[in-house]
Amino acid sequence: MILYRCFAWDERAKEDQQDGPLWFPRKFQGDGRHDNPDIYGCLYVADRAVSSIIEQLARFRGQRLTPPLLRRRGLPLGLAELELAERAELINLDDPSVLRREKLRPSLVATRRRDVTQPQARKLYEQHSGAAGLAWWSTYEALWTHVTLFDRAAPLVRLRSVHALTLEDPAVIEAAQFFEFRVG
Repeated sequence: MILYRCFAWDERAKEDQQDGPLWFPRKFQGDGRHDNPDIYGCLYVADRAVSSIIEQLARFRGQRLTPPLLRRRGLPLGLAELELAERAELINLDDPSVLRREKLRPSLVATRRRDVTQPQARKLYEQHSGAAGLAWWSTYEALWTHVTLFDRAAPLVRLRSVHALTLEDPAVIEAAQFFEFRVG
């Protein structure tokens, strides 16, 4: 499975070191949908580049999209293309039979309330020791799949490519159009 990650990228970092494409940023986690940094780190990835970029740009809606918005902590936003091994088990929270088995409702999976989603993720992580992560739908476009990869999935993830984002990047242009950003 090919997945995309948009993140603050230090091109000098090794793949699995801080700010590298395969680094699980546990020390910066706690506010995310499935964050439980006391027991695991996670990567938030998506099945398409535009969706991972939209997650990074959403808070800037209504502003002009300029190069500084493509930076975090002084680092450029990078777009990594990752390959998740076929044998990786994902708990698909978009599958009604999984929701029924786990006693979850779609509204509880899609909520923006972290006091609801973080305990769900913790429970699923603990009850499914072989799971590489959780699959769920984007809150911006339900046809887009997001995946939260637990750090125990690291051996199952391989970097295919990574590059710094620019305003000319086709996926950035697509994200800008999605949010109707003024560019420049």
